[in-house]
Amino acid sequence: MGHEHGHSHSHTPASFGRAFAIGVALNATYIVLEVVFGLFAHSIALVADAGHNLGDVLSLILAWIASILVRWPPSGRRTYGWRRSSILTALINAVLLLVTMGAIAWEAIRRFGDTGNVAGKTVIWVAAVGIVINGATALLFLSGRKGDLNIRAAFVHMAADAGLAAGVVIAGVAILLTGKGWIDPVMSLVIVAIVLYETWDLLRDSVNLALDAVPAEINPGAVHAYLARLPDVQEVHDLHIWAMSTTETALTAHLVVPDVMDHDGLLAQTCEGLHDTFGIEHATLQIETGNPAYPCHRAAADVV
Repeated sequence: MGHEHGHSHSHTPASFGRAFAIGVALNATYIVLEVVFGLFAHSIALVADAGHNLGDVLSLILAWIASILVRWPPSGRRTYGWRRSSILTALINAVLLLVTMGAIAWEAIRRFGDTGNVAGKTVIWVAAVGIVINGATALLFLSGRKGDLNIRAAFVHMAADAGLAAGVVIAGVAILLTGKGWIDPVMSLVIVAIVLYETWDLLRDSVNLALDAVPAEINPGAVHAYLARLPDVQEVHDLHIWAMSTTETALTAHLVVPDVMDHDGLLAQTCEGLHDTFGIEHATLQIETGNPAYPCHRAAADVV
């Protein structure tokens, strides 16, 4: 006997559509500003930060699209709807950032042989504008960062960008004080290193979710123990936990319950407990009696 129970609710309120639109517009304008004045000031640090911001604008756009797609209803062909689009978005964002940072690192290393004359004052005021724009964009997502991973990612990216822009300001001041042009490519490499560190976690997590790994915040052993402790449950097997999206987790399992007649009551109570204890939104459970005449071929731990 199988049963599914879920708690349906929107994880990305429609009001964040406006936040995405404002964030994209502000950061796209700033990218143009950074590229123009970065080339004028002969500053690869500004161009590096523009490349990073371009990746973040693309991330915002993709996250915006994914936040719409995850709310689309299921169909006969897509029985879970478009929920996994948020996982695909995270994976694409990670790859885009890695490619962008690789190109910027290559240019920064090449620039060591030709530092030229970097206009420190221009670098300072353009990066200062970035602190304001990225900080304001981060505030747009402040209220929703705890309820949706995409919103949280947008907040963290924008807040980090404000910090990186502050680093560019420091490079500009150092250039003005010392006249050393090599400070600019060094700061570029520092920016690349910080972004790569941040991107690696995003890449690892998105790959894991794309491969149906158990979400990092859930302990599969604790879930198995919870199910095994349920009244009248003698055995738990064929347990699978995976992410339906970046905000929703699904579970399937077989429960061996020989004597309980009120299966519906057991299933409802179990699904409610999985939701309240582990945040698992969609649980599908199969009840078996353990009759040896009809063994479950999925009972072995190494069988999928």
